[in-house]
Amino acid sequence: MTGTYDLLVVGGGINGAGIARDAAGRGLSVLLVEQRDLASATSSSSTKLIHGGLRYLEHYEFRLVREALQEREVLLAAAPHIIWPLTFVLPHHRGLRPKWMLRAGLFLYDHLAKRKRLPGSRAVSFNGTPEGQPLKSDYAGGFSYSDCWVDDARLVVLNAQDAQARGADIRTRTRCASLVRHHDHWNAELIGPDGAPQSVSAKSVVNAAGPWVTEMVENAGLGKKAAGLRLVKGSHIVVPRIHDHDHCYIFQNGDGRIAFAIPYQQDYTLIGTTDVAYNGDPAQVKISDQEIDYLLDLVNGYLAKPLGRKDVVWDYSGVRPLYDDKNDNASAVTRDYVFDLDTGDTGSSAPILSIYGGKITTYRKLAEHAMQKLAPVLGNNAKDWTANAILPGGDMPDGDFDAFLAKAKATYGWLPRALLYRLVRSYGTAISKIIGTATSLGDLGTEVAPNLYEAELHYLMANEWACRAEDVLWRRTKLGLGMQPDQVDAIEKWFAAQTRLDRAAQ
Repeated sequence: MTGTYDLLVVGGGINGAGIARDAAGRGLSVLLVEQRDLASATSSSSTKLIHGGLRYLEHYEFRLVREALQEREVLLAAAPHIIWPLTFVLPHHRGLRPKWMLRAGLFLYDHLAKRKRLPGSRAVSFNGTPEGQPLKSDYAGGFSYSDCWVDDARLVVLNAQDAQARGADIRTRTRCASLVRHHDHWNAELIGPDGAPQSVSAKSVVNAAGPWVTEMVENAGLGKKAAGLRLVKGSHIVVPRIHDHDHCYIFQNGDGRIAFAIPYQQDYTLIGTTDVAYNGDPAQVKISDQEIDYLLDLVNGYLAKPLGRKDVVWDYSGVRPLYDDKNDNASAVTRDYVFDLDTGDTGSSAPILSIYGGKITTYRKLAEHAMQKLAPVLGNNAKDWTANAILPGGDMPDGDFDAFLAKAKATYGWLPRALLYRLVRSYGTAISKIIGTATSLGDLGTEVAPNLYEAELHYLMANEWACRAEDVLWRRTKLGLGMQPDQVDAIEKWFAAQTRLDRAAQ
């Protein structure tokens, strides 16, 4: 299979998907390739927050924090089904940062960027309040402020969907095995899902391979530029819900770090994250016993009812592909993004733009800046457009999720309440594509696993590049929590049967 494109994007994480979307919207022909599934690495292993990064103020990362704070409301308007406001509660620890320092930091946080929908910070008392209920009596009060929650993996998929709708070619399970530069284009050899090689050419390449960014630099014959990446592992644990209210906690630690305790999937609390230098295979990253103990010890310094290892029901780890700023402290390594644009020794050869660093909150601005960087060499003068563009499923009147949920309840009253809520939260207005003309659960097909019907699986296979149980259970949804092995096997068998049917129909 051959083809010619304006832009080849290598990497199906949030940065790659965001750049493919932005470029396609500018009228460029785009091919995105991902060696595994969309969001299968770093972009599904985040703390799942759209936030300014309060602690980055201590490292004087004012530009990054300001950009991230601005992006909160842009993204909230673009995808109100998978992004929503979250109140953070910051207990004051007498032995750590003094109150004046916390107030000063929160004042900056409130005023570095304009807010429309998110309230500002305030002092809170824990005496007899829901916020104080799970905490030790040592903590009399603190502060609260606002950021946002995001379903990180779904954000990647929505960007890929929008890119495809604007003409981009999205290929998962497709590895970029080699890149060969010619004067005015790149030749790329791709290895598709069937193992067969495919040859394509592109006028330019974006290397958004995340933890594999230096591998792609070397594949492109630019070995001397393969330095600059620093891998930092971040791990999280999930425990049964530790409190009844819907706020999140941000806990300070004596080593200068912080950890979040966030309501997760109704019945759980997500705790993270760690910052550990990593030198192994990014595809094999996993939490260590030391990290589990670190997170438990940190939150147990605050909780009236301590947590133990037996309370950990799930864990996950990801590798952050950060720009190496030579900082000895992994927690202080910059989360800002850095571009390396290479146009050859003469400065006029086919360009390759490699992406180092970045965070999920600033992915849209990163994509916009990447296209601004490439515009002169591609001869594309299209205007920036994503700031006011809605992502698939987010086209609700006034971006009002609650109003849309109420309408969905009236329309699909026959759906169980929990299932309806999950579908609306995951797919927004695209729920109509899943439900179709169904008027009962029986019309949705077989219940392949608990609360997972064939209608949803068909939608995910046809529209969201899902082709395995893990794609559905851990990235398109989080139904993997509590799913039994035989239920996972039933989903895997369903996909296998669909693949056989598709081949027979060809």
